[in-house]
Amino acid sequence: MSNDNHRSQRSSSTSKHVAIDACCALLHRLASTDACLTLVVTAFHFAAGLGSGILSAVLLQPADLLKTRVQQSRLNSFSGTVREIAKGPKPLRQLWRGTFPSALRTGVGSALYFSSLNGLRQYVARSSLLSSSGLVTAQTTTASTMAVGSGDAAAKHSSALPKLSNMANLTTGAVARASVGFVMMPITVIKVRYESNYYAYRSLWHASTNIFHTEGLRGFFSGYGATAIRDAPYAGLYVLFYEQAKGRLSSLAPTASLMASPPSQSPPSTALAEKPMKASTSASINSLSSVLAAGLATALTNPFDAVKTRIQLRPAEYGNMAHAAKLMVHKDGLGSLFDGLGLRMARKAMSSALAWTLYEELIRRAERGWGRKDNDSIS
Repeated sequence: MSNDNHRSQRSSSTSKHVAIDACCALLHRLASTDACLTLVVTAFHFAAGLGSGILSAVLLQPADLLKTRVQQSRLNSFSGTVREIAKGPKPLRQLWRGTFPSALRTGVGSALYFSSLNGLRQYVARSSLLSSSGLVTAQTTTASTMAVGSGDAAAKHSSALPKLSNMANLTTGAVARASVGFVMMPITVIKVRYESNYYAYRSLWHASTNIFHTEGLRGFFSGYGATAIRDAPYAGLYVLFYEQAKGRLSSLAPTASLMASPPSQSPPSTALAEKPMKASTSASINSLSSVLAAGLATALTNPFDAVKTRIQLRPAEYGNMAHAAKLMVHKDGLGSLFDGLGLRMARKAMSSALAWTLYEELIRRAERGWGRKDNDSIS
């Protein structure tokens, strides 16, 4: 009887080990497929966007709060708003009022935006139809090439992301931003109203319940039209200007090093020119490109931002976007459409430099790590 028990235990133990080995083999096989690799890459883009978004939101929350206060009324000036906050209780804490919804909105929004933008750009880069129509340039990358490094692309450019045409950059940026903006709209409305001094909200929960009870679910999407019309062109123009600036600055980088060489020395060899760009050089190029792109895109789309803020703060008075724009110009003049431009440009430039530079650097480092692991496995 005892021998039968021992044999049954050994057989069950053996079957468990066989099942575990089979599962491990299956997981290893799945991990080597392009589908799993694409999932890993997408998850990393999501995490990189989340980290860069939260960091920029927390650091730049005072600028965002001041912009909201200035835009809520033509009577509010920047200096007057700062003095009002300074005279109130706990001024430093007031400057960071609404940090949690701002970090949540920007962090999750950046994560969704960067991962969806990368997915769209990878899809466009792989599309033979779009390639034949001229929407994609010669160099493209896929999930597999991203995992093993970008080769010559990294040597000649500050970014390993796909390089598309101007129209493709504009379109992918706009589509990704408009889609993410709709998902994050309720948090955006809560954030704007919580930052404003029009409402005496005691907490984020109080703000949420008050909006729901007074305006219903529709209240959480107040100003989405103006937000989409602001965000879609902004994101499209930003990606367009950003890629253009990166390309031009990257092409100047080796020229600058060549000009710095003494005349007696011979020009650098082709092998030297093909070396990957230094991390400090690529970070500087990406940061400067972010500042330039954000400044231009912000200046062109600021009227939509000013209209959006008025609608979200007083939806009953300002209604839709066209009515709000007419009312603002009639009551406060044409200059009201550019209220908060300086603050928004400064904040956008700094947040874009932080978020995009950190995001691109994390992606570059990850790709190099994946490339080393892939080379080790091959050897």
